[in-house]
Amino acid sequence: MKNTTLLQSLWLFVAAICILAAAGCGQTTPTSAPSEPGKTTLQYKDTVLSVSPLSAHTYLHTSYLSTQQFGKVDCNGWIILDADTAVIFDTPADSLATALLLALLDSSGICIKAVVVTHFHDDCLAGLSQFHTRNIPSYAQRQTLDLAEANRTEVPQISFDTIASLSVNGHKIELYYPGPGHTADNTTGYLESDSVLFGGCLVKAAGADKGNLSDADTLRWPASISRLLTRYPYVKVVIPGHGAVGDRDNLHYTEALFR
Repeated sequence: MKNTTLLQSLWLFVAAICILAAAGCGQTTPTSAPSEPGKTTLQYKDTVLSVSPLSAHTYLHTSYLSTQQFGKVDCNGWIILDADTAVIFDTPADSLATALLLALLDSSGICIKAVVVTHFHDDCLAGLSQFHTRNIPSYAQRQTLDLAEANRTEVPQISFDTIASLSVNGHKIELYYPGPGHTADNTTGYLESDSVLFGGCLVKAAGADKGNLSDADTLRWPASISRLLTRYPYVKVVIPGHGAVGDRDNLHYTEALFR
């Protein structure tokens, strides 16, 4: 099993190196058979990256970041997919995991329409340059561009202030900045058709501690969560930046944690 996983990772990495310089959305034959006509199912797992289904049109991608304070940290990102078109929320946490994710999507014939960076830390934009190399447009809250530039990291291309919209084959994705919390710029995403909210690092997993507060605004964090609760009353699935996927209770937990 370990050898199979290693070979799988190596194949995807070699494929990634071959395609990273390519522009646009090339079409290739899917490696996984569609579960129904026009629907591609993604599934992948090794020690660098995992991709697993969450809802009819969404997937969780998880990569890993080594930190001095917290050790090896799992970092969640989001894929919205319909037929052969996808929007990605946050890049994987390092270049190898990003190359693997791009290779997996490319080998499945999936065109990446956009990538959304939900704040300026590495667990959201470490692989952004690889998306830009492929001419994939990137979106982020206005402050994220300023903070990324100040940190001398890859800077997202297209900014918004409070609300923006993207779509995948008619499925509307709302980008929403509810206010500061984990960082000054932390942004969320909501797919109404599936009632899924990507809270990113603004939202904590059930039972999690306060985590990295180096750039946090703990005083205004609860109010930002309260705005999410008000704006998305029918949310069913909530994705935190780290840890297990949950539901609306994750919002209540995070709000109480910082009261």
